[in-house]
Amino acid sequence: MEQLGIHLRATWLSGKTRPMEYRVAQLEALGRFLDEKKQDILEATAADMGKPSFEAYFTEILLCKNELNDTLNNLCHWMKDEHVDKNLVTQLDSAFIRKDPYGVVLIIAPWNYPIHLFLVPLIGAIAAGNCVVVKPSETSKNTERLVAEMLSCYLDNDCFAVVTAGVEETTRLLENKFDYIFFTGSPRVGRIIMTAAAKHLTPVTLELGGKNPCYVSDTCDVQNVARRVAWGRFFNAGQTCIAPDYVLCSVEMQEKLMPALREAITEFFGSNPRESPDFGRIVGDKQFRRIRALLCSGRVAIGGQTDEKERYIGEGLGSGVCGPTRACARGDVLP
Repeated sequence: MEQLGIHLRATWLSGKTRPMEYRVAQLEALGRFLDEKKQDILEATAADMGKPSFEAYFTEILLCKNELNDTLNNLCHWMKDEHVDKNLVTQLDSAFIRKDPYGVVLIIAPWNYPIHLFLVPLIGAIAAGNCVVVKPSETSKNTERLVAEMLSCYLDNDCFAVVTAGVEETTRLLENKFDYIFFTGSPRVGRIIMTAAAKHLTPVTLELGGKNPCYVSDTCDVQNVARRVAWGRFFNAGQTCIAPDYVLCSVEMQEKLMPALREAITEFFGSNPRESPDFGRIVGDKQFRRIRALLCSGRVAIGGQTDEKERYIGEGLGSGVCGPTRACARGDVLP
């Protein structure tokens, strides 16, 4: 790990990543990776979490290509010095803002969108002229293997590296000095990342998951709400950091909303979602057992069937009352 960091830092100090032509060439190489490895990406994400091909193509490939195109179209403008107004003290000076790369960047990606959430920060890091170490999630094993084996065939290995690591290896990786760290994941791990970064005064970007309430007023269109909540909740089998975690509504709205949700779920995934090609699976056994345990914490109103072998958890929704006048339609049975 240390030798890798020394090598990348030496490359960055050489100035190799700074010219616009070099950055463009590496970004275009990422575009070829997405095009040429499209089928491999779809197969890897399907193997890791049963991700439907449309979901995988939209979130892992199409959104990344959009980010890539936007970056290529604007890179020349972004790299230019930005001239600013001068005050009395700086009247005799040239005053401008120059965007310089940080240096050697570490990207630690999560498992729920294992291509998208390493590739988008990588695009930004390359565009800014940095060298990069990418650490894919070990939880999504097939995608991790794909990234580790294939990315080096497209990018300059003197400037960009993929590290496969578990918890212990990642802890040792964080002991090295980086100039910027991107992390997407849980608040618990985010604290560890930030603590390690603080030892070197390394700036960080933390994209952390949390709870997402969805408030439904009595004046809402129930069918519209049901379709939107069902789509947001069950996209990627609920394994999305901004998926609705619970619904807050009146008792009267809950009585209307529950049958509407049943109807929306049936419309999206059929009468037997387990057989639906559009319904994914939980990524690992540990996550499956955690979610299954949540089924015992309330009353399951819709679905809730489980199959540990397939890591399948049915389109579960629960309900309960929170306070004297408000009902809480809980959606905690998916992550």
